[in-house]
Amino acid sequence: MPSYTPPLRDMHFVLHELLHVCDEFKQLPAHQDLDQDTIAAVLEEGGKFASEVLFPLNQIGDEQGCTLNHETHAVTTPDGFKEAFAEFAKGGWTALSCSPEYGGQGLPIVLNQCFYEMLNSANQAWTMYPGLTHGAYEALHAHGTETQKKTILPKLTSGEWTSTMCLTESHCGTDLGMLRTKAVPQPDGTYRLSGSKIFISSGDHDFVDNIIHLVLARLPDAPAGSKGISLFVVSKFKLKEDGTLGDRNGIYCSGLEHKMGINGSATCQMTLEDAEGTLVGQPNRGLAAMFVMMNAARIGVGMQSLGLTEVAFQNALAYAKDRIQSRSLTGPKDPSKPADSILVHPDVRKMLLTAKAYAEGGRALSLYCALLIDRELNHPDAAVRAESAELVALLTPIVKAFITDNGWIATSSCLQVFGGHGFIREWGMEQYVRDARINLIYEGTNTIQSLDLLGRKVLPNQGATLKKFGEQITALVLEEQGNEAMAEFIKPLAQLGQQMTQFTGEIGYKAMQNADEVGAAAVDYLRVTGHLVFGYFWARMAKVALQEIEKGNRDPFYQAKLQTARFYFAKLFPETASLMATARTGASVLMDTEAVFA
Repeated sequence: MPSYTPPLRDMHFVLHELLHVCDEFKQLPAHQDLDQDTIAAVLEEGGKFASEVLFPLNQIGDEQGCTLNHETHAVTTPDGFKEAFAEFAKGGWTALSCSPEYGGQGLPIVLNQCFYEMLNSANQAWTMYPGLTHGAYEALHAHGTETQKKTILPKLTSGEWTSTMCLTESHCGTDLGMLRTKAVPQPDGTYRLSGSKIFISSGDHDFVDNIIHLVLARLPDAPAGSKGISLFVVSKFKLKEDGTLGDRNGIYCSGLEHKMGINGSATCQMTLEDAEGTLVGQPNRGLAAMFVMMNAARIGVGMQSLGLTEVAFQNALAYAKDRIQSRSLTGPKDPSKPADSILVHPDVRKMLLTAKAYAEGGRALSLYCALLIDRELNHPDAAVRAESAELVALLTPIVKAFITDNGWIATSSCLQVFGGHGFIREWGMEQYVRDARINLIYEGTNTIQSLDLLGRKVLPNQGATLKKFGEQITALVLEEQGNEAMAEFIKPLAQLGQQMTQFTGEIGYKAMQNADEVGAAAVDYLRVTGHLVFGYFWARMAKVALQEIEKGNRDPFYQAKLQTARFYFAKLFPETASLMATARTGASVLMDTEAVFA
């Protein structure tokens, strides 16, 4: 049976020794009184909920899945899921980072991200139910009417209701401009929606009495394409004027998807038949409102893979220590036993170190991004808010795509450590691999994220935003210039930073001649950029570790951090050279292939 221990030590390292969040909070009026002890208490209790309540349900959820009553359209979740959510809501966890105006605790996003990492490690499928609700909360908080906010947000905050986002239709996923769901205005100011949606996570379940669906639909006079999409609130039960529940609304689950992984998450086909809804934001401007939820979801998906990477690493390491098989190539390490632990083998260590490097690098990036969101939402200086928002927009596709790509690599490697046992269900590893695979697909495939990064975030402003992040790298390089102890981290980082300017310029020039050059280079480009960002954080983490070691700190944590940094720069970071080489080959070897596809 697998196990899970919340990585609180590393979280505190990132929060306090790397990001110095308490100093940051002093600049944010909403969080200026938050101290390290409070953060520690929240994370400790959150870790207990994750490891003691959710984790034991993970394999149960995978084995049982969800069931649909086709007569009532009611979805039943696996044993223990409903009760866990009740405990979750009772403990105030639904309200952690929500506004006090709506009953929330008003804690920072960066703290919420730590908590959700632990939830995802413990049980990704279960965590999708409250995770999506939080995204809907943010969308309505930003774009909802006063009535919608007053009626809905307190219920989402308390955990009395949950929420979904209904985007995808069977004929259109990424290309939302093709969606067909219709919304017809009514004399009373409401709308009647008809259509069907697929792949709707948490579309129906037995956790709560009511579900708020955020639905994309098209008005009768809407222009064609994505410019003609509006966003609507469609409640499972119609809402009376006083906010209480009325009659059953015309939205229901008509089928459940049978999936490769995340079986405990109800992935629903949703049918809308003359369902009553209210408009969110402006007509034909629905994507702008929905993108608040989508961007939150994309960062959330990165956290899902981070959580899986961490728990897979923990279990693979424990197995490697206990499993004896063969002897070390340099001679027996434990002559008292018939064989050595597989941990003596270099490639086993490579697989484990890969997972550890990707987990800890992903944690640093994710929490940095969350801290930027806290600045964006709360900093008194408008210029700081704007710059933070710009950096979040740049980093969001990297958090989503790079961390999930790495999660797939890491969970697969950790399964490999188990050998044949990894392929057997009771060890739990094959579930982590299956669960991890969806994270590369939903909330915009990783190819879409790559196109977003290169085609929307970098090339349109000639890499200006990327250069802003690069200024942090330059500052670190200049600061550590001449420090021999940091040379092994700073030199490759500085070299890649210099190469990125020419690399980006080359792709941009070719793209002006042929737009397919963007599509041909984008995936490789995002991965190079991901390593640039990870490299920056790993260099900073190595710096902190070196400083502590030089002070005489004997905590093995810092030696482990330093050794992992060395592994990352020696074995993983050099991937950037091959990626830039393949990106430079251009579009012709992909597109001039008509004979292949004839």
